[in-house]
Amino acid sequence: MLEIFVIAYCLYFLVNIYTSFMQVGFVKKAKNMPAIILDDSKYLEAGNYSIEKQKLSILSTFYDFVIFMLWIGVGLKLLDSLIVVEQGWLKAVLFIDAFIIINWILSLPFELYTTFKLDKKYGFSNMTPKLFIKDTFKSSVLFLVFGSLIIAAVALIIETLPLWWIWGFVFIFAVIILINMIYPLVRDKMFDKFEPLKDKELESKIEKLLDEVGFKSSGVFSVDASKRDNRLNAYFGGLGSTKRVVLFDTLIEKLTHNELLAVLGHELGHFKNGDILKNIGIMGVVMFLFFAIFGNLSEELFLKLSLNNEPYAIIAVFLLFSPILSFFLMPLVSLISRHNEYAADEFGSNLQSKSDLVNALLKLANENKSFPLSHPLYIFFYYSHPPLVERFKELGYDVYKVNNSAQAMKDDFRIDYE
Repeated sequence: MLEIFVIAYCLYFLVNIYTSFMQVGFVKKAKNMPAIILDDSKYLEAGNYSIEKQKLSILSTFYDFVIFMLWIGVGLKLLDSLIVVEQGWLKAVLFIDAFIIINWILSLPFELYTTFKLDKKYGFSNMTPKLFIKDTFKSSVLFLVFGSLIIAAVALIIETLPLWWIWGFVFIFAVIILINMIYPLVRDKMFDKFEPLKDKELESKIEKLLDEVGFKSSGVFSVDASKRDNRLNAYFGGLGSTKRVVLFDTLIEKLTHNELLAVLGHELGHFKNGDILKNIGIMGVVMFLFFAIFGNLSEELFLKLSLNNEPYAIIAVFLLFSPILSFFLMPLVSLISRHNEYAADEFGSNLQSKSDLVNALLKLANENKSFPLSHPLYIFFYYSHPPLVERFKELGYDVYKVNNSAQAMKDDFRIDYE
């Protein structure tokens, strides 16, 4: 079975590399064509940013491949020999905590480069070393306390319950639901500063919009996201009584009231169409599949990894190999997600107006420097949202007609898309 997992990982690696190279070549060509959606200067800048991110991704993929091979070759065995503990749940906690911390340390150079070099170069990151250390410390405390408790619980389930993988799935699924409920509260207390909207006129308009679609929330808040990043965003956080509307201060600053209401209308479309429950259901099915696979692994797999078939080893194998399954399931999940995004756009445009939503998306694309074109294969594997060109087309806004010279680009790219 180890050979099957290794072959699957190699296939995952090759597809990752191939799609990234295709995307780099595509964007290199597209960025020198007449600009669409973005302003001329931002179009070129967004193209360059996309290319640099993909090149970094290619390097990171090669790096991860080496790390993966080291783990299955000697790493897991070495870590096992260093952690000599009799109690199964305690060994699982120590082993998995060490495994995750080592992986985080190994990935840290890429995180630091992205945050302090690449994103600062393109005007996104406002992160300071002090804030980065502060955020990292808080995240580490949360992981070591609550993550360790979850690992211990899963290990005890594996040790004591027959068909543990079913009960393990139920437990982890419940934990994820709980995390979604308390996420805004944790962000508020430990990371971000949530404040009631200072613009009372905007707050009144939002509350009216929420009442119109029957969305009950615990409030509308502004969050000081600009202390970390200049990108624009908004989200509905929490579940049940913890639901709240959260607007980035950058979004409030850049969008008009009507444009902001159109963005929220899109998000309310997800609520009204039941997408939140659908996504929870899809996540549950995928997770159940994962537990079914990793809960019935052969003894041979653990022997080849020089590990005992015990909770620590089962959880480690789950963490090591589950990204492969996720990657190959993502195209189907993303296809469903893209369909839902079109429906949410339609709902939001009807709730406010198509012109307001189009203008909001134009501003979001320009401020976030989102390059509007991608290779079809890259879209297939990685896009949970439809390409901007297609979203605008569904809203009745032809980005090529707005810039007549861009029609040549549309014709030039026909062979790439078809």
